[in-house]
Amino acid sequence: MKYRIVSAIVNVFFVSVLSAQPVQVQQLTCEYFTNPVGIGAESPVFGWQLLSQRSNIVQQACQVLVAENPGLLSEGKADVWNSGKVATRASVNFIYKGKKLLPGHTYYWQVRVWDKNGGVSAWSQVAKFTTALFDMQDWSNARWIGFEDLEDSMRVVPGVHSPDKKKIPAGRVVKRATIPLFRKEFAATKRVAQALAFVSGLGQYEMNVNGAKVGTGFLTPGWTFYDKRCLYNTYDITNRITQGKNAVGVIVGTGFYYINREKYFKLLTAYGMPKLLCKIQITYTDGTQDVIVSGPDWKTAPSAITYSSMYSGEEYDARLEQQGWDKPGFTEAKWKPALQVTAPRGILQAENDYPVTVKQELAVRTIQQPAPGIAVYDFGQNASGIVELKVKGKKGQAVKLTPAELLLEDGLANQKATGKPYYFLYTLKGDGEETWRPRFSYYGFRYVQVEVLPDSATSVTELPTVTGLTMLHTSNGAPASGSFSCSNPLFNRIDTLIQWAIKSNVQSVATDCPHREKLSWLEQDYLMGGSIQHNINVYHLYKKLVWDMMDAQTPEGIVPDITPEYVFFDDHGFGFRDSPEWGSASVIVPWLVYKWYGDTALLRQAYPMMKKYVAYLQSRADKQILDYGLGDWYDLGPQRPGVAQLTPKALTATAIYYYDVALLSKVAALLKNTGEATGYVQQAAAIKTAFNTRFYNAATHVYSTGSQTAMAMPLCVGLVDEAHKTFVFNNLVDSIQAGGGKLTAGDIGFHFLVQALQEGGASQLLYEMNNRDDVPGYGYQLKKGATALTESWQALKEVSNNHLMLGHIMEWFYAGLAGINQEESATGYQQLVIRPQLVNGIDHAKATYQSVYGPVTSGWQQNSAGVVFDFDIPGNASATVYVPVPAGGKILQNGKALQQVVRSGKGVVKIALGSGLHKLEISKL
Repeated sequence: MKYRIVSAIVNVFFVSVLSAQPVQVQQLTCEYFTNPVGIGAESPVFGWQLLSQRSNIVQQACQVLVAENPGLLSEGKADVWNSGKVATRASVNFIYKGKKLLPGHTYYWQVRVWDKNGGVSAWSQVAKFTTALFDMQDWSNARWIGFEDLEDSMRVVPGVHSPDKKKIPAGRVVKRATIPLFRKEFAATKRVAQALAFVSGLGQYEMNVNGAKVGTGFLTPGWTFYDKRCLYNTYDITNRITQGKNAVGVIVGTGFYYINREKYFKLLTAYGMPKLLCKIQITYTDGTQDVIVSGPDWKTAPSAITYSSMYSGEEYDARLEQQGWDKPGFTEAKWKPALQVTAPRGILQAENDYPVTVKQELAVRTIQQPAPGIAVYDFGQNASGIVELKVKGKKGQAVKLTPAELLLEDGLANQKATGKPYYFLYTLKGDGEETWRPRFSYYGFRYVQVEVLPDSATSVTELPTVTGLTMLHTSNGAPASGSFSCSNPLFNRIDTLIQWAIKSNVQSVATDCPHREKLSWLEQDYLMGGSIQHNINVYHLYKKLVWDMMDAQTPEGIVPDITPEYVFFDDHGFGFRDSPEWGSASVIVPWLVYKWYGDTALLRQAYPMMKKYVAYLQSRADKQILDYGLGDWYDLGPQRPGVAQLTPKALTATAIYYYDVALLSKVAALLKNTGEATGYVQQAAAIKTAFNTRFYNAATHVYSTGSQTAMAMPLCVGLVDEAHKTFVFNNLVDSIQAGGGKLTAGDIGFHFLVQALQEGGASQLLYEMNNRDDVPGYGYQLKKGATALTESWQALKEVSNNHLMLGHIMEWFYAGLAGINQEESATGYQQLVIRPQLVNGIDHAKATYQSVYGPVTSGWQQNSAGVVFDFDIPGNASATVYVPVPAGGKILQNGKALQQVVRSGKGVVKIALGSGLHKLEISKL
């Protein structure tokens, strides 16, 4: 009894101490990473989140300390930067303003904050960051090395589209590139305090130190337009270095750097042959350093990868393996000195994105034998990735692995729409059970056709035995940022369907599909942006996307439909290189990143590109009307999907042109370019007048053809006069209902259709349009067996069945059903607007979104008695909540009757909430 009393007193004391503390500081980030290694910013930004047992926590000031030794911080000292007490509500994008940071150096930092009552938090736990190399002189004279070089006269840049391959001069991109190994032995003469490796291998590489792989990256570094920008990575390899002898080994593949004309290829490029740049910096406990850099003193030899292509697969001959090649003591007599090769033309920049990595392993579901000697493995999920093979057999025997997302009628792999032939080929060394996975290529697939092949050079007829085959799903390593669930099983399946399309297509770029093209078509980056960022933290991916667009912009201002622009697509008047709805990502994406994360620095960097693109569109306009491009791509009309059928391309092109100019006026004002802002406001007004004169029928309140896209897009981008909005919206709703609630809008228009219906309060109609499987749409795709979002509403076999576009309904799950939005003037979701939209047919829904200020949760349950809402608002944020309350209905907030009720429209109550957990119970009469 006495023990229980003492325990209770201790617990009460602990709780009271915790609640007395005004706030805790956690989730420290530098450049939006946790304890990053290799940041390229010389003035990085810091961020943190606030946690407290109290509600309504608001930061009023902060103090940041940065030191070279974490011990100093424990004493409250800082030898690099002490910000002092800074009055600010910002707990993200807090800019470092201390001493000049050194390259390849680790720093430690912590922060404390003051709340609105003047209470000060304890210091946060210590975080750290390691800088990359800031310029070429920091590379200590490291040289680009290779097994072979490519003469400038043999370059194929820009690339050539496969239908135009005959235009390439004889002898170009015919040779298989040698996939080389590089090695270097070195000694660590003293006790190691820290060892950092800086490395780039173009196209992609894997690095080993003393026989073990460094990092988790796949297809590293990210791919870029190499004549403008090349990426490198930084690793902390302290735990890999031993005092005494060490060895580093690197294997380099082709990636997009060299694509030869063999098997399947979407395009052909030749920037150069595989090459390596490396610096290893060892700091000893006595403060001295050793530096090892790539150069002619490194050795090189061909690897066991005999063929590799981003577009057609990989071949590996295990008989050519050299055991111990990446360890000290290896006999390298047959290796040759590395060749100092031509450096790439692009600037060298630290990669500041999460690497592509193996995110998930999928086991085989079923195995069928459609033909003698052929097995087809079904993994039950269409996804991007590679395989891991386990096999036993004789030396020289082989296994051919053909991935596919669909099967033919005879049960064999179907690659007709995804790039043929693509396969992996493994030749055995005959040494027990052998395990192998490809290194430098990937595909989108659900099935793998397995063929075991004898050794044609011997008389052995026994075939090898596949003992295991696993699907390895590869994707950008960015963390998840949200989750959604509801009572409707079909909507939960739709959410999963779209998730797999997102996960399969966020790589080093946001690709359209993970097989046939692997290219970054730009329209999906903003149209699908809301859906993607609610699932995955896309800050770093989208920041790279902005750089890719800046690199791709032409002197006349075009931002091509794909970036990096590896190939010039011959337009033939269609717009496959220059379509306004695609190139407008150069204006819209920087704005979205600013809205989602509050990054004004990226806006400032992108502003010249944005202005130049808008000026280009202006040069193409005829009396403010643009009339070219792809239009509402893949809308559902009477013909085979492709270029817009139901909506004039002049409407979508001019509407997005107007939106670009309107956004640019906001950016100019934000950056305090007042004169330019005024000019863009005037330009937008002129486009609006011309647009409505051309497309709007004032008598019928119908835009152009009255298609879903023609009606929704003007509503969303601000082209409809306020006096006409209700009429236009009602016509949109009426036309959908008259058409039986069928989806017809395409890649461009469906995004705006979802937005228009959500913002107009027609979520019930959205629910009804999508809660079905009898007409082309999400349910229809699932009914046909799709496991990832397909390219066409009809889930046609003739086109991709894993595609990023058309997943816009997911944004409605978060912003509509759960109602998570932000104020028009807000960034980073610091000032939230939560407006859940209840629909008949769904009993409960819940979404969580990881904003930069912390997790936001909105959930609701409804029954005959009323509705219960649950909200979680992060520290240093606030929310204005709009909930439906019938006349005479009662409201309880956290169990107490709400004292002040503010009506906001018919049947809606507006409630201001601070940070913390909130429960609202709405009872009916």
